[in-house]
Amino acid sequence: MRHWSVRHARKLKQVYVMLEFVLVKLAPVISKIGYQRLEGPIFAFEKALKGVLLDSQSCGQCVVGSTGMSCPMNCPKALRNGPCGGVRQNGKCEIEPTMTCVWLMAWEGNKRMAEKIHSIQLIQPAIDNRLMGTSAWLREVRQRVSEMEKGVLS
Repeated sequence: MRHWSVRHARKLKQVYVMLEFVLVKLAPVISKIGYQRLEGPIFAFEKALKGVLLDSQSCGQCVVGSTGMSCPMNCPKALRNGPCGGVRQNGKCEIEPTMTCVWLMAWEGNKRMAEKIHSIQLIQPAIDNRLMGTSAWLREVRQRVSEMEKGVLS
């Protein structure tokens, strides 16, 4: 399914952006219910959906919108910033020879998204293992609301 997601990266990115927009609009309701109370159910839904579509590893710091809808956590080396240099000539992973390199897929998906600024070129922070198994969506909502309150976003 992860190959399908990369082939349809542009549409999936649009759905992702729309979902984020809806969640940010629902932020007052989410806040009233409580982020802690919603963490479990939203994480379960997020894990199921992203697991099927993206083969997500539920790191809690999702960057698939920047990596062509290819979850970089599928890289056997868990690299979040591009291929390791060990990609075989046939495009397969040096560690897992039957698997297509996650980063080759990410570049392909990123090209399909046809963005003016290629977000795949942005340096991603190292993974914070304390966030494994938490909702990246709720974290994003909190961050967006905080940025709006500070006047960073309009």
